Amino acid sequence: PPEFPAPEKPILRWTIPPGSVYFEIEFLTAYPENPNNIYPSAYRFFATREVFTNGYSVDLSQYRGDLLYWRVRALDLEGNPVGVFSDATPIYIDHNLAFVLKPVTNTGYNAAKMQMPLYPVYSWIPIYGAVAYELELTNAPPENPNGTFPSKYQIRMYSVNGPYDYYFAYYDQVALSTPGTYYWRVRGLDRAGGPVGAFSDAEQFKVSLGAGSYAATFGDSTTQGGGDMIYSPANVESDYRYYLKFPTINLGRSADTAAGMLARFETDVLPFHPQYLIILGGIPELTEDVPAAQVIDNLAAIRDKCRLHGIRPIFLTLYPVNPANIKRTANHDTVSDWQDKFTQVNTFLRKQKYCIDIEPYFQDADHNLPSYLSADGIHLGIEGKKMMGQVINDNWLRVTQ
Repeated sequence: PPEFPAPEKPILRWTIPPGSVYFEIEFLTAYPENPNNIYPSAYRFFATREVFTNGYSVDLSQYRGDLLYWRVRALDLEGNPVGVFSDATPIYIDHNLAFVLKPVTNTGYNAAKMQMPLYPVYSWIPIYGAVAYELELTNAPPENPNGTFPSKYQIRMYSVNGPYDYYFAYYDQVALSTPGTYYWRVRGLDRAGGPVGAFSDAEQFKVSLGAGSYAATFGDSTTQGGGDMIYSPANVESDYRYYLKFPTINLGRSADTAAGMLARFETDVLPFHPQYLIILGGIPELTEDVPAAQVIDNLAAIRDKCRLHGIRPIFLTLYPVNPANIKRTANHDTVSDWQDKFTQVNTFLRKQKYCIDIEPYFQDADHNLPSYLSADGIHLGIEGKKMMGQVINDNWLRVTQ
């Protein structure tokens, strides 16, 4: 507003409509003549479709006026609009206003009162001029807020090379199960490796083993919360735990296999010792040259480890994939016998004492994953995650009696 004008490089944010793959933002010299529409305005001053998260940092130093309007619309995989443009919002600009340019953290865990996944995922709104990022994790509040130097409390530092890596989200490959309070922040880097602006404000999160004492989710990217295209686990609506009616801890790890889940059972599951372990594994590897028998053996071994340690294993059947969408978005071929392999694994899972059959809810007429549930053909979008949560809720009493 005019009483609190923006600096020359403001950061703009918006909510994500379901079905979004990326966004188009436009800046206008006057209020649009076509509000609640899908067409560009005649007053367009600048626009771009190179927007892959729900925020945008813009340089307005070349615009010498003191008032602009902006609005944004979501686009699908083909670049078609998902709904209409947002309402146009004025930006009053003070070109002489001093400011500190810094990324904005963009995770939803604290607002949703959900514990960070065991393998943390950090997300932020990028800043103008940065071509890479540096992220640090500390075990105390950084002593140098709005600074450019690492904190003396740093326990991990990660380099994120390239502005589009993971759509401005970083997937930690090291589990964080030591109880305590932690802080993370991120800063932009230029092509020479120097700082662009300052570190973001530090975001606090807590790790508690007690958070998983009732139930835990165990699996790969679908479990960790990886969603459709731009959605990372930091978008909590992409974590099916968000829709469950009981407390859980997220023990998912993106790109994991059933063999990898078995290998990390002792280190990643046992510290939490949940009463119930919801297990979903095998989908990515079965789209490749991994035999169904191998996945079945690994899932059976996970079941046996659960029983040995007094944990009830609750299996989810495998939902199908969409090979055409996988090829289109990832240029990856799916093996021709994937449906047969999925059937073998699901037949095994349905014979287990505790199983929730989610497969029938995710099939089209050809027994593929419908495009409206997954643009990339393998990761469920928000509507798919809602459906997972609802099916689990509907069956929870049955599998926990």
